[in-house]
Amino acid sequence: MNMVYTKSERRSNALHELLTLSQDAKILQGALHTPREIAQQPATWQMTYRLFEEHRSEIDDFLFSVGIWDEVERRPTVLLMGAGTSDYIGQSLVHVLRRQWQCEVAAVPSTDLLTHLDDYVIPRHRYLWISFSRSGDSSEGVALLRQAAERFPDIRHVVISCNSDGQMIRGTARQKNLLSVCLEDAVNDRGLAMTSSFSNMVIFGQCLAHIRTRDEYRDPFRNLVTAAESFLGTASDCAAELASKSYNKACFVGSGALKAVARESALKLLELTAGKIPTMSESALGLRHGPMVALDQKTLFVCFVSGEEKVRRYEKDLLDEIGKKQLVPTRIAIGLSCDNESKHLAEYGLTSPSHTAVPDHYRPPLDVIFGQLLGLFFSLHCKLQPDCPSPDGVINRVVRSVNIY
Repeated sequence: MNMVYTKSERRSNALHELLTLSQDAKILQGALHTPREIAQQPATWQMTYRLFEEHRSEIDDFLFSVGIWDEVERRPTVLLMGAGTSDYIGQSLVHVLRRQWQCEVAAVPSTDLLTHLDDYVIPRHRYLWISFSRSGDSSEGVALLRQAAERFPDIRHVVISCNSDGQMIRGTARQKNLLSVCLEDAVNDRGLAMTSSFSNMVIFGQCLAHIRTRDEYRDPFRNLVTAAESFLGTASDCAAELASKSYNKACFVGSGALKAVARESALKLLELTAGKIPTMSESALGLRHGPMVALDQKTLFVCFVSGEEKVRRYEKDLLDEIGKKQLVPTRIAIGLSCDNESKHLAEYGLTSPSHTAVPDHYRPPLDVIFGQLLGLFFSLHCKLQPDCPSPDGVINRVVRSVNIY
């Protein structure tokens, strides 16, 4: 049966019902923070936009000194860095930064840089490193900045965090060649899984990309907020319904900037279910090259469908092939309305009226909401506590216990 989720007809929805529980009930379920942090995203994006505007002049001066506005051939290489979800922030921003800044931009996990620093840094080459970290206290991120300052003092840095007390903000406050910006405390998520901290740092990165083309970003940003406000309710109803079914793994697919959304969604579901629901992620074209063999009748399949016609054709072909081969019981198409023309492509089409008005390279903060909600409702269905879903302490909110060599 094909179901189309476009706009909720009800005032209440599954997320709203969690938000209106009593304080005691939220604490009992371990859902005091995570539902609220997911729900607050459209409002906090506007806070982050205003914060960026307050720092715009300072940031522009710093980027000018780095050489971002030099002749194209002289511009520095930009590396976007973070660990885990913070790495996926960088992956979400590569395309928009490369388009707007017209220089080489790459996302490199800080965990890779720490172990193989000499493989990534070319002596006498110009670099700008942009680091993302919710806590600013992860062992690898702090150590990497220290080592870079000692060994490669000419590298310029921007640090974006959500914790004003974190070492990456406090410890670098007077460091030469470095600019740090801390987002509002409201987006320093208290739950284990990064949700609003992820999307707000992506929004800040999009503002950064458009620091000299602010008029070009106004409409995409406005459409992002509008789309998210309507998407939250319908996406939560769909996620809650899916969580009640008997899936034991999930596959997420996306292309371009939406590949980062697929990766982050896979991590959210894995983290919030303490590994009870194994996940995987791939690009639409990459899935056929081996990973498709993992799909079976217990797999939930989610495709973040591109708005770009060329890319969209590949993804529709993939959805069609998976359906014809009957590889999975349920295909979810995010950003695709299952109308008469495409209803055979997915069992659920999940979109919002403003979805099509948001180009792919701006969509990560919007589309990731569905992955976050899947994690939330699957966590509750697994009888776990979303705010702290790892009962044995296998993973923690901040990774601090790594020995640095």
